[in-house]
Amino acid sequence: MPEEKWETSSAEETTELGRQIASRLRAPVLVFLTGELGAGKTTLTKGIISGLGAAREEDVTSPTFTLVHVFHNHQTVYHVDLYRITNFHDLETLGLEDVFDRPAVVIVEWAEKFTLRADWPVVRIHLEHAGEDQRRIRLEDSAGVLAVKDPRQEKY
Repeated sequence: MPEEKWETSSAEETTELGRQIASRLRAPVLVFLTGELGAGKTTLTKGIISGLGAAREEDVTSPTFTLVHVFHNHQTVYHVDLYRITNFHDLETLGLEDVFDRPAVVIVEWAEKFTLRADWPVVRIHLEHAGEDQRRIRLEDSAGVLAVKDPRQEKY
């Protein structure tokens, strides 16, 4: 399973890493984000969505209360936040099965709560605090869907 690791020192660096990851993503793909509250999942997502050309960075906010944001520009991107999901019934009511009707990039925060069956390739990204504004970010591309490995990655 190909794995890449980075350490970022600011929100700006985390957003930039998201842009770099976006340049390697090809729809259809699920991007599963895990990490504790405040670990940088939405910050990384801002970079991914803006890097895909789906929205401006400042237009990307956490969908904690709306649960799903949809962006259409150069391609369709779904930003899903499952923080408030407590059971399978809650998940079913979101209608996420419909997102698999056509190729898209689906970014899921709190992905450990995603229990739907999907045949799309998955990229898993785990974020963790490493002190103050520093974050450790680990990406697993078990399906080999990322276009190229980032030569600028910083190991930790």
